[in-house]
This record gives sequence, C-alpha cells and structure tokens, in this order.
Amino acid sequence: MSLGASELILNQDGSVYHLNLRPENIATTIILVGDQDRVDKVTKHFDKIEFTTQKREFRTATGTYKNKRISVISTGIGSDNIDIVLNELDALANIDLSTRKIKENFTQLSFIRIGTSGSLQADIPVNSFVLSSHGLDLNGLLHFYQIESISHPAIENAFMKHTNWSEKKAHPIIVSNSTSLANKLASPIVFQGVTATAGGFYGPQGRVLRLALEDANLNNKIDSFSFEGNRITNLEMETSAIYGLSQLLGHHAVSLNAVIANRANGTFSENPSKIVADLIEYTLKKLTA
Repeated sequence: MSLGASELILNQDGSVYHLNLRPENIATTIILVGDQDRVDKVTKHFDKIEFTTQKREFRTATGTYKNKRISVISTGIGSDNIDIVLNELDALANIDLSTRKIKENFTQLSFIRIGTSGSLQADIPVNSFVLSSHGLDLNGLLHFYQIESISHPAIENAFMKHTNWSEKKAHPIIVSNSTSLANKLASPIVFQGVTATAGGFYGPQGRVLRLALEDANLNNKIDSFSFEGNRITNLEMETSAIYGLSQLLGHHAVSLNAVIANRANGTFSENPSKIVADLIEYTLKKLTA
C-alpha cells in the first residue's frame, strides 16, 4: 500500500519535506548535532565533502573521513525536532519515495549524537564526556508511538516513586542505547549513565527566572535516583527521542555529550567550544578505529 501525500510529504524535487534530502544524499552513518554551525566543525575534519544543503535549521553535509562515508545533520533544539529528523531519515533509507511504498529490504542506520549538556552529579566535572547508557524521556513524545517493547517499567516505576512524580505529567520512559555502537565509542575517559531528556530549557530543567516550578525539588530528586547501579548523569533535550525512535525503527543510536555545565556545583566551562571540538575529534577517531 502506498503512503498518502499527507503522510509522507515530499518537495517538488522529490526530496523529503523538512530535511530537503534525497536517498543518495545520506550515508548510513549519521552524526546528529543540534547547532547548524556545528556541522562545519565536524566536516572540517573530512577528507572530502560531496553534498551540502539546508532548509530551516536542518543543515546536512555528507562526505568521507578516512574513507568512511558520514553524514552530519543539525537537528535544532528539542525532541520535537528529533521526531522530524529520524522519521524523515528512516523514510529516505526504507521507503521508495517514487512509489511511496515501504521497501522490502531494510537498511539499518547508525545515529551518533554529539551534543552538550549539564552534569547532574558533582563527580562529573565540566569539560568531560558522557555517553548515555539510557535516555530518560520526561517530555512525553514517545507516548505517541507503541513503546511497550522498548520501555523498562521497573526502572520507570522506581523513578516515579522516588521523585513523587506528578500524575499530570507524562509517564517517564527509559530507553537503552545500541550496545554494539556504544562499545565502539566508549573508553575509560568517558563517563556513562542515564541521560534525562527534558521538554524545555527552563522550567522542565528546573531553572527559575520569573515562573515558579511545579516541584522545586525535582532536580535534587533526579540527582539522587539510582536503580541497580544506574544513576542519572546529565540533563538535555534530545537523547531519549533519538534512542526511542531508533529502537522502534530498527536502527542503532548512541548519544555523546560534552559537559559544559555542572548543575550540582553551579559551574560552567570556561571554554565550551574547545570541549565540543575535542568530543568531535574523539568521536570521528572512534568511528574509524
């Protein structure tokens, strides 16, 4: 059965609607960055760039690094943008855009997020790297999909009990990374733990400017949560959506974050651009090791 024009939306040139990409424009290894300016900071290390495009905040460059074909795509901020990016990238790989039919042969993609986040633990300092063993969805995006096969009810229920989670908020969901991809990118210098994914930057991450919070102590409860050795190491806005959608679609995903702030002790990196640059180089070397 062909997908309707209102479901799979294409541009006049046959590219997918938001990303402005055609299937030949992407590699099967895809680095996801938030900031569109960070795309160039990755591709400056490439041996060759074969394709670039941009539509809205979604900027793409595809090229080779040490003979490995890699695409770099900026997602913008937030899990809602991740929903657009991962669904359209999967469509490029696994839907015939000319017939609008799902392909018989599945193509598996590997997503590597290179992002920034704030540490929630005093022993994870600024200017360090964190690899997300799990994404903790606090924003509710994944509830729009059938998630029973990828969630971890025991951890989720323990988290809700520990934090006295409000019933008015979306039920938290825990999703794991791709073990095989994580093993490739891990090393003794990289911290690992659960990354909480909030639905906003201010209130959802416990920041107070002029608006009071529903639970002013939530960050402290999140910091102190532990389940069978799993603790929440950092807080950002994309990882759980990447992990959840990747698993549901059958792809690999790992999220790496440069820690530019420590919420536990109130510190911020004096040179955040350097730690991001270091994480980019680390990731590229690991991918081609």
